[in-house]
Formats: sequence, C-alpha cells, structure tokens
Amino acid sequence: MADTARTTRRRPKDRKDQIARAAAESFSTLGYHAVSVENIATEVGVSAPALYRHYASKYDLFRVAVLALSQQLVDVTDIVPDPAAGPGAALDQLIHALIDVALCNRESGGLYRWQARYLREADAAALLDQLLLVNQRLQQPLAELRPTAPLLHRQMLSAALLSVAGGITDHHLRATVSDITEVLTAASWALLHTELPTPDNFASGAHAAHIFTADAGMYEAVLHASMMLFHRHGYAETSVAQIAKAAGLRISSIYRYFPGKTDILSTALRRSSDRLSAELSVVNTNRSEPREALTQLVDIYVATSFANPELASIYYSEQIHLSPNDRALLRNVQRSTIDSWVGLLRSVRPDLSATAARFLVHAAMGLVVDLGRLVHYDRPDPSTPHMAYEQACVRTLMLAVLFGA
Repeated sequence: MADTARTTRRRPKDRKDQIARAAAESFSTLGYHAVSVENIATEVGVSAPALYRHYASKYDLFRVAVLALSQQLVDVTDIVPDPAAGPGAALDQLIHALIDVALCNRESGGLYRWQARYLREADAAALLDQLLLVNQRLQQPLAELRPTAPLLHRQMLSAALLSVAGGITDHHLRATVSDITEVLTAASWALLHTELPTPDNFASGAHAAHIFTADAGMYEAVLHASMMLFHRHGYAETSVAQIAKAAGLRISSIYRYFPGKTDILSTALRRSSDRLSAELSVVNTNRSEPREALTQLVDIYVATSFANPELASIYYSEQIHLSPNDRALLRNVQRSTIDSWVGLLRSVRPDLSATAARFLVHAAMGLVVDLGRLVHYDRPDPSTPHMAYEQACVRTLMLAVLFGA
C-alpha cells in the first residue's frame, strides 16, 4: 500500500533571530512608538500570536534588539593583541572590526544610536555597561600609542572611532564595502594621528545663539517648549497639553499658532535647516580659499550644535512623524548643505571622489553629536570656559576627518 505523502510546514530554526533582525530594522527606521508587533510579524511572515511565542511584548523585542546590537560591539572588540606587534596593530584590528559591524547593521544600527532612550532603567544601565567596556578596550591600546595623552583625549578618541564607524547607519550613501572600509579606516587613523588642544592652549571658536528661545513671544515660546520636550521625552511621548503647560498657555491657545503637533515639529526642523543654510551662504559669499571656508563652517557647525543640542536627536529620530512632503523638503535642504561641504572638501583634496568626500562630511558631522554626548553638551550653559575647550577638541577632530592625517 502506497504511503500517503504529507507535507509538514516546519518553523525555521532561526525564527527567533529573524524576528529580532526584522524588529531592529523596523525600530531603527520608524522609531519605537511607530512600530507595532503586527508590523514586525507581517515582515517576518508570521502571525502576531506566533511572534508572542518567542517574545513577551513589543518592549521585550525592543530591548533584545538594542542590546544585541551593542553586544556585537562587545564581541568583536574582544581581541587578544600581539604584544610584539604593538598598539598600532591592535588599533587597526579594532578599527576594522568596528567598521565591519557597522556595515553588517546599516539598516538597524540607528536603533541604539537614537532609540535607546526608550529603554527602561535596568536595560539602559546594561547598554551603558556594554558601551563602556567597548570604549575601555579601545582606550587600552590608545594609552600605549599615546602614553602622555590625558584621559579626556583618550575618551574622545575612542568615542570618535565608534562614531566614524557607526555614523554610516545614519545615511544611505552607497559604495562598495572595500571603498567604504578604505575611507573610514583612513579617517580613523587621521583621528589617531591628531594632536588635540590642551586646556591652557586652544583657540576660541565662533559664538552661536539658541535657535529657539522662550522669551521672544508666544509663537517662539511654543517652538522652544516643543523642542525641549521632544528632545527629553520623544515626539510620540509629548502631548499638546504638555507643550501648552511648558509654554505657559492654555491648550486651545496652541492652535492659534499651529494646526497640530506635526506642524510644530516641521516648523522647528525647517527653522534649524534654514539657519545652517543661511550661515553657509554667508561663508561662501565671504570666503577667499576653500580650506579656510570649510574650517569656518566647521567652527559654526560645532558652535551651533553645542548651543542647540536638542536638534540632532530630533532631526535623526523624529523625522518619521513628518508628512512625506516635509520630509522630502528637509532632505533636500540637507542634501544642498552636504553638497556645498563636499564641493569645498574636494577643492582642498582633489584626490577624493565625490562619494568618498560625502562619506567624510557625514562622518565629520556625526562627530559633533557623539562627542557632544560624551562631554554632556546639553548641560544648561554651554558657553563656560570648559565647554569652549571641549568645542575646540571637537573642531580639531572634525577637521582631521575632513582633511586627513
């Protein structure tokens, strides 16, 4: 008697990993609050109940995804250097390991860079421990390579190496793996060969004002309160009622100035982009030499970022809440700014391709955010002498990435 064939559909052995990867990419692209378990289940091709067999909740998925990304950094930096090869060889191995991890996670790496603030306290502490361990592993050969460098310099350099590698998760420029690795490796070594200023010997930078202030009328007060709340709690977690309270208004009064919360966000981000474009225009009008002009732009960019630390986190993490037209407008303004920086950089370094120059500009701009977090540039008064010195260090490292060793 012939056997009756029965086809049994088996779950892939790596189903749980598939779910985690899909969740990481979704959270990174759309943000924690915009993603649902149903979205992730559909992406993987399972039902929501089937997904819950692997993960207890959306937060459980999020926590696993964030900590798995940072654990990859822990794993690849766990190397045993050859003492005979010297600290340079160990650093080169670490640099390539960081770039490899970033390349493997370009679609999801923004998750721990921009969405990690939604972790609960214990999980945030676990993430911090992982990143501290990675930085310590970078700083050990750094201490051997530069034994006289103060601790702050080694901390900045390790954070800068992570930033240059991880920054490729913030944009979608395309190039071959070998070309990206070559550009980022050269930029990383340019950082390591750079002498940072000292607290008793540094040049003061440009002065930048706050883009949003609470004391310039009700319209500005709403924008200021909104940006502070979006930065502190996230767009999705901020209500119009909270904005009204922070601005000293009744809820109904908000709608005299803005139709809704999305309009506040789009107005604020356009204002920020327009400010940077205006400063670029002034520099281009007055410039006499490309290196001088780009150096001046770096100075302005650092000063503006330190004076308005809320801008970067909101720009990178909250754009998804804008309308498609507003997102396109914002991208076009940013692309125009990047194009101008790239043009200046290629005038200084004609050996660079347009793509390589674009990678370097993005890497340099990303340094401001990552090093700013290291030195807590969101403290109440960024104009203190100590902060001026930290800005000088950031400017120096940005210029090293752009101009090379």
